[in-house]
Amino acid sequence: MSDAEVSTKCQQALSVPAGFVPLDAPLGPYFRALGPVYQRPSADGTWVFGLRLVSGHTNVRGIPHGGMLVTLADAALGIHLMRARQPPRGMVTVSLHTDFLAAAAVGDWLEAHPVVRRATRQLSFGDCTLRVGSKEVLRASGVFAVVEGGPHPAAMDG
Repeated sequence: MSDAEVSTKCQQALSVPAGFVPLDAPLGPYFRALGPVYQRPSADGTWVFGLRLVSGHTNVRGIPHGGMLVTLADAALGIHLMRARQPPRGMVTVSLHTDFLAAAAVGDWLEAHPVVRRATRQLSFGDCTLRVGSKEVLRASGVFAVVEGGPHPAAMDG
């Protein structure tokens, strides 16, 4: 990799797209280990979450680790489903199905786009797509259960 390519990768690693702000909810230590995660509201009332992929996110092949991608999808979906309830309620994952669709790379801006599909009194159902630009990297579908007591709902990370 040339010096110019390294410089470009470093600049990308520091940049955050316009409209994104640091995720404002206190999160568990496992999720915080992903590094800074950002959020922005969409025009349709949903939330988009994003992070810059760095070498610490990679597996032995040098691409983002599948477990890291699943962690982001799980947390983004759980946070979005929690926020969609009025008042917000703590949620835990009951089931999560994922499909890996394409690889991402170090330096990419990765976005999580969660959607609520259905909510009952005790369960919420939703989907989440991880994207780099218009390229879909991962698709997830999940079921989350409402939990009573424990940490404040803002502290739930999936």
